[in-house]
Amino acid sequence: MARSKSAENTSSAPAKEPGRLKQMYQVFNMTRRYDSMAIWWMIAAFVVPVLIGIGLAFGVSGGNVLSFVLYIVVGVMAGVLVFMIVLGRLAERAAYSQIEGQPGAVGAVFKSGLRRQWRANEMPVAVNGRSQAAVYRAVGRPGVVLVTEGTRGQTQKIVEEEKRKVARITPGVPITVLSVGPEAESIPLHKLARRMNRVKNAIGRNEVLAVSNRLDSLGQNKLPIPKGVDPMRVRPGRPR
Repeated sequence: MARSKSAENTSSAPAKEPGRLKQMYQVFNMTRRYDSMAIWWMIAAFVVPVLIGIGLAFGVSGGNVLSFVLYIVVGVMAGVLVFMIVLGRLAERAAYSQIEGQPGAVGAVFKSGLRRQWRANEMPVAVNGRSQAAVYRAVGRPGVVLVTEGTRGQTQKIVEEEKRKVARITPGVPITVLSVGPEAESIPLHKLARRMNRVKNAIGRNEVLAVSNRLDSLGQNKLPIPKGVDPMRVRPGRPR
């Protein structure tokens, strides 16, 4: 009985999360499979700061051994930092590319790609029942931003209706509409967060919370739209 209980406890134990280095390796592999040029960008991100550090060591240290070593160490540390930043950006782009065009993709950006100044939900506020095109809402310093997911023809009616609702509840607050979809003029999914952060600020920080609370009274669409993935938790596919 004791053995069977211990076996049950072992089998029911949650799987151990991979370590930080293993996670980085998985993200690196996923990114490399998506973009064959990514490895060269990452190599350059590490090598260039190291070369700058070495150049400064020879040109500025003036024969001082301690300064010579410090410049090289700083160059290596800067190379690691820039490498991590580039890897994160490329991995995020690769992850978003895997869900781009799917219902719930904009929700994934809202969940993991926006800054803290935004108040947004990964579920849409309006949905076209036939096409599953959707409208998402975010509130920040720029006011209210409505993001459409789908073609303009599929989202035109529901986004106009949502604009009327928002204008009625929060008069005077700017409303910006951004489109993520297959059209050439639409915003690529991986650029959505940056595009939202470039919208000009129009309201104060305290107003953001008040506007968000007012809009929450509108309720939220309850249709089962799939949630997006967290880009930094994407696992690489098995090699074929």
